Amino acid sequence: MSVLLAWMAVSIVPAQACVGLDCDGPDVTIGQGSLTAAYLEQASGGLMIASNAAPVDHPYTYQLSHPCVVDDRENGGCRSSDFRQCPAFPGRVVEDLVPERRRLALPTPDGTTRTIDGFPTNGAAVGTPVGPWIVGARQCIDITALNPPPSPAEVFSYFQRLPLPTLTTQHQPPGDGLAGLPVIFYTDSPTTQTFTVDIRGFTVVIQATAQQFTWHTGDPTGQIVTTDPGQPYPAQTIEHDYRSGTYTAYLTVTWGATFTVNGSAPADVPGTTTTDGPPVTFDVRQARTVLTNPYD
Repeated sequence: MSVLLAWMAVSIVPAQACVGLDCDGPDVTIGQGSLTAAYLEQASGGLMIASNAAPVDHPYTYQLSHPCVVDDRENGGCRSSDFRQCPAFPGRVVEDLVPERRRLALPTPDGTTRTIDGFPTNGAAVGTPVGPWIVGARQCIDITALNPPPSPAEVFSYFQRLPLPTLTTQHQPPGDGLAGLPVIFYTDSPTTQTFTVDIRGFTVVIQATAQQFTWHTGDPTGQIVTTDPGQPYPAQTIEHDYRSGTYTAYLTVTWGATFTVNGSAPADVPGTTTTDGPPVTFDVRQARTVLTNPYD
């Protein structure tokens, strides 16, 4: 996905980007095929930087359009075939765009409003855009602040709400156990799962991995904590001795994850989350010796 498509996607996918999730993120507003900004400032090297943090009483609001969007609006079709390659900076989003500005109504001492150049406001309230859009010169603009790539903390908020699998507790013997004979625990449920999430138009792939297994044994001895999912007999690694009785056990799994953004190098999700598997109930019986006559 090109950087341009990454920000243009914001105008067409926000309703689907967080299906089933509560979305939090920067305030990114879309006009008629353009990305809006509150402020444009000149940086070193001739690069313009867009942001939504404008000085008090700044006289303009802006929209940043792809040259094709401007051509289509003005001429009924895209005539901007000379696409430019903007400089690339690590962690920045820089695109070839046409900035357009519109006057804002500013306050006056007498309680009315004015514009920076005297264009009539017709009584518009302070901060209201007035007049037509003024088309500026096409140039490379840094739009990172308008829709930056998801931060690790933002990815973690999504990770916490993913439908991670609940791992099933298996035990041996599969029916009733015997006092004095250890019960074997393990899970054969998947311990990794991959999720692809759209976060503000960025494709985020989250690879979840089970990192810790807490086996709730159901008796007063408490829990068994391991870093492996166990194995069935005869390669068992997790055992527990019970007295006779009825017990309910279940498995809590602690999940960690890594993530990529638009195919980037993997990074760690800064935190873990847990899931509880379904409970399993079983009896442990006391074996009793019975004398028999071998000749009967």
